[in-house]
Amino acid sequence: METAHGMQEAPVMKEEKPEWWASPATVGLMGFALTTILAGLSNLPLPYGAGFGVVSTPSGGGSNWTVFGMAIAFGGIAQFVAGVIALRKGNMFAGSAFIGYGAFWIAFTLMLNNYVGGAPTSTALFYGVAGFAFVWMMFTFAFMINAPKHGWGITGVFVFLFIAYILLVIKFYQMGGGHSIADWESWLVGSEIVLTGVVAWYVGMADLTNWNYGRKVLPT
Repeated sequence: METAHGMQEAPVMKEEKPEWWASPATVGLMGFALTTILAGLSNLPLPYGAGFGVVSTPSGGGSNWTVFGMAIAFGGIAQFVAGVIALRKGNMFAGSAFIGYGAFWIAFTLMLNNYVGGAPTSTALFYGVAGFAFVWMMFTFAFMINAPKHGWGITGVFVFLFIAYILLVIKFYQMGGGHSIADWESWLVGSEIVLTGVVAWYVGMADLTNWNYGRKVLPT
């Protein structure tokens, strides 16, 4: 192929790498990140979270319609597929995490949309959501203590995610007891969840950028 340097073979395009399966990390991290950011926005107080389906007050306030769509398509299915590919490549940590959190988003959507019928409106149902968040806090803890081997970026994702689940457990447990969530509490929970998603987005962007340029452009 003719190039600017004369008649010689052009370099192999980055997209034509020889691996049978490319790394699924970018898809998995982005699926988790963007869905998490939307979920964080949905936890903000009115009127900011209104367009995402607010669940910040005991009276309900929305259906999480924006989060549900993303949770099924990108946070759920795409992330689950990324996990299967990661396991196929022999990466137990990434594969288990992507499949686990892909299943989380699908289960989250089924729980609130199919089994409850939208945002829970009964204080008793909030105890169930608190329990749901608690078991996923346990799942996250297992990955958090193993994350340091995979760099500070991944470690940051799991640390912030673990904190997010703690805040969600506290929030929905209080709501189950009839406690009205103050605006500052909604800002705290929503902002922390958004921050978790932003950190995951950065790691996904760094993974894509470093692969594309064939060197470490962005630190992780």
